[in-house]
Amino acid sequence: MSKVNGDVLECDRKYVWHPYSAMGKDDPMFTVESAEGVRLKLVDGRELIDGMSSWWCAIHGYNHPVLNAAVEMQLTKMSHVMFGGLTHEPAVRLAQKLVEITPEPLQTVFFSDSGSVAVEVAMKMAIQYWNARHLPDKQYFLTIRSGYHGDTFAAMSVCDPVTGMHNLFSNVLISQYFVDAPICRYGEAASESDMAQMKSCLQENKQKIAAVILEPVVQAAGGMRFYSADYLNQVRQLCNEYGVLLILDEIATGFGRTGKLFASEHAGISPDIMCVGKALTGGYMTLAATLTTAGISETISTGDPGLFMHGPTFMANPMACAAALASIEMLLSSNWSENIRRIEKILAAGLAECHKMTGVVDVRVLGAIAVVELDRPVDMMALPYQFVEQGVWVRPFGRLIYLMPPYVIDDVDILTLTRAVCNAVQSL
Repeated sequence: MSKVNGDVLECDRKYVWHPYSAMGKDDPMFTVESAEGVRLKLVDGRELIDGMSSWWCAIHGYNHPVLNAAVEMQLTKMSHVMFGGLTHEPAVRLAQKLVEITPEPLQTVFFSDSGSVAVEVAMKMAIQYWNARHLPDKQYFLTIRSGYHGDTFAAMSVCDPVTGMHNLFSNVLISQYFVDAPICRYGEAASESDMAQMKSCLQENKQKIAAVILEPVVQAAGGMRFYSADYLNQVRQLCNEYGVLLILDEIATGFGRTGKLFASEHAGISPDIMCVGKALTGGYMTLAATLTTAGISETISTGDPGLFMHGPTFMANPMACAAALASIEMLLSSNWSENIRRIEKILAAGLAECHKMTGVVDVRVLGAIAVVELDRPVDMMALPYQFVEQGVWVRPFGRLIYLMPPYVIDDVDILTLTRAVCNAVQSL
C-alpha cells in the first residue's frame, strides 16, 4: 500500500462515516484516484470494471466528454442560484424534456436534491392534494413488502418494516399499510388471489389511504425482486376504483435500466405521481424530480394554503440540470433499447452456470440488471477483496450478488463481470 493511500485510508477510518457502516471498523475500503469509461482506477494503479454504475446512476460511464462539456459550459455561467423567485434555462428545458418522455398525464415537475427527498415530496403532494379536496383523513400510504424508498423519515415509513433496514425506527415512524409482495414473477399474469390483499386493504381503508406507492416491476434495494407487470396494471385499476392515487418510484428503474425507458411502460400505465433520480444526471451529481398531473398540481395550487409546501435550498441546481439534460439527450439519441437487450443477453449467458451451483436460490436478469440470489448472506469482509483481485467492482448485499453495469460497457467487460460473480458463487 502506498503512503498516500495509507494516509487517506487512515484518515477515512478516523473521520468518515460511510453509508450503512460503523465507525472504527476495519471494513474493506479502496481509494479511487480517477474513473474513465467503465473503469475505476485505484491509487495503487489497479483498475476495476465497475459493475455497479456507482449505485446504478452512472449509465454513460465516467468522465464522459459530452457530460463534462455540459457541466463546464454551465459552470462558466453560474454554478447555482436560488430557485425561489428566480428561474433558469437548464431547469426549464429539463422539466420540458421530462414531461415529453414520461407518460402523457404527467405535466408538472418539482425538482429536489435526492431520491429520498423526491419520495418525501411525492407523499406530501398526495396528502396536500386530498386536503385540498377536503378529505383530510386520507393521509396514509399503502405499499407492498420487500420495498425500499429511501432513508428519510416519510420514505422509511413505506420501506419494508422488516427487511427495509429501518426497523430500529419503527416506534417513531408513521404506521402505514403493507400487503405481501406479489409472488407472480415478471412475465406472468397476476391472478385474483395475487391481487386479493391489495384489493381488500383498499376496500377497507380507502377513506384513509392517500396513495399506493410502488417501485414498478423491480423492487431494488429491498431484494432485487422482479414482479409481474400485470400486477402493476391491476393495482392501477384498483386505485382508480377506490379513489386512491398511485405513486411510482422510478428512481432505480428509470432511464432504460429495465429495458423500457421507464419501468411503468412494461405495464402500459401512467401513475398520478412519479419520482425519478439516480441516472437522471448520468451519475454526475445529485438531482431528483417528482412529476405529477396537471389536475393534482392545480388542486394543490388552488386549495388551502394555495401553494405546495416544500422548497430545497439546492432545488434545480443549474449544473445538475445541465448534466441531466445532456444525459437524457445522449441516451435518447442512441440506440439504447437495442443496447440494453445486448447487455441483458450477455448477462444471462454469463451467469447461466450459476443456476446449477450449490447455494443458489435464483438467477434472474431483466434489462441491464442481473441478480444471483443465495441461500445465505455473503461475507462482506471477504468478498469485496475477492472481486477486486479479479479486477471488478461488485458490491453485494444480504444474500444477493448483483450487477447493474453502465450502458457503455462492452461484451468482453460484461463477461469479465459475470465470470467474477460465478467464481465468487463457486467459492462460497
